[in-house]
Amino acid sequence: MSARAILQPDLILEGPVVSLSPEIIDRYQLQGLILDVDETLVPLSEKDVSEELILWVETIRELASLWLVSNNLSESRISRIAQSLDIPYFVRARKPSRRKLRQALEAMNLPASQVAMVGDRLFTDVLAGNRLGMFTILVEPMVDPTKANPSYHLRNLEVWISQALGVSLAAGQQKFTKSNKSQDIEI
Repeated sequence: MSARAILQPDLILEGPVVSLSPEIIDRYQLQGLILDVDETLVPLSEKDVSEELILWVETIRELASLWLVSNNLSESRISRIAQSLDIPYFVRARKPSRRKLRQALEAMNLPASQVAMVGDRLFTDVLAGNRLGMFTILVEPMVDPTKANPSYHLRNLEVWISQALGVSLAAGQQKFTKSNKSQDIEI
């Protein structure tokens, strides 16, 4: 798999995770979602989830199995978020390592091709999901606009490197079809 292909998300949303609609899940026949936590579900500085996220999870869980897989080292923070959403979780995933993603897939009892890895980072979430043959969804990060965040510089570097390798990061761009995962299609 080329560097471009391994970093190319299957779907790029213009908004945060809550913009991932039931229609999108249905369109791509997804049976499960593995969700990143930090800046995908909550800003890095938060330990509580929003009411909007709780409502989104309640809607989505009717359509797909859900798991949280986080690189965060704080068991107490991630468990609090997971418990408030009633979703099983793994911490210390070390994405782009695939180990915890495989464990989540096994627990969901679903093939990788029917599960989306949803996250805000190319070199962790998208890379790990693509390495397993999962459908990958890149979302806009949920950040606290009042706080400076050092991960912005890293994220900007990831975007720059990815684009230099030929990765398209236009919102709404997706490359997935059941028969050919490398074909580019505008949605």
